[in-house]
Formats: sequence, structure tokens, C-alpha cells
Amino acid sequence: MTFVRLAAIAALSLSLGACATVIKGGSQSVAITTPPTTGANCTLSDPEGTWNVVSPGVVTVPRSKNNMAVRCTKEGWQDAAGNIPSTFDGWTLGNILIGGVIGVGIDAASGAMNEYPNAFQVPMTKKEGAMKPLRSVPELDRNQTPTS
Repeated sequence: MTFVRLAAIAALSLSLGACATVIKGGSQSVAITTPPTTGANCTLSDPEGTWNVVSPGVVTVPRSKNNMAVRCTKEGWQDAAGNIPSTFDGWTLGNILIGGVIGVGIDAASGAMNEYPNAFQVPMTKKEGAMKPLRSVPELDRNQTPTS
């Protein structure tokens, strides 16, 4: 009887250990950049919530089957937006072989069967007519006269 219990516990541990939920977790980090500038305020959102980050920066978001919208703003630059795709995570295939339907169900419910890219760029464009910084002019000595 003890051997049967140990075998059952080992089998359960093995099937749960194969879950992407356990191995990779229900959240992940995504690095956001806004070339060619930095310091943009970016908002990421999906049906589960909203997250903010300043570029370049890293934000932790929950894994989900939904794509993630991202919008970045910065004074002097045109607002930029993108759509971070959610893709199928290969760990789920291990669940089908080892964990069966239960493992796949857990991953589907937690979102762990999907993942976002580790890094995402939201290219930004400088606004037309944006003021350029003033050029520094050397000070004149009061006794000097300007020359052309």
C-alpha cells in the first residue's frame, strides 16, 4: 500500500512540475524602448489591467492570451502606439505529453500557455516644427564691438 501511495505522489508531482504555470509563472517582464528617444511615458494595457513604464524600462505584466496595447507619449514627439503580440508558449506541449488535460487547463486558466516578447520597440517621430535648442552665443566684452 505504501508503494502505491508513493507512486501516486511521484506521478502527481511530475505532472504538476511540467506545468508552464509552475515553471514559467503567471507573469513576465517586457522591456520597452522608444527609439530614437528615451524618457517617453508608456502605458501598456489589456483586459486585465494597465501598467506604466518610462522608456527604456522594464515592466512586469501577467501572461495572457490577449495582445497588449502600448501607447507612448513625450513632449516634442508624436504619440506612438503598438500592439505587443501574445504567442503560444512551447511549454504547453510538455503538458499535453506529461500533465495531460489538467496541466493544459491550468496553463490556459493562468495565461501561462502564452507569452509576450521579452523586448518591444515603439518607434517615435519628432514633431514637425518642434523647437530646437538655442545655440549658445559667446558673451561680448562691453568694450568690443560686434563684427560681421
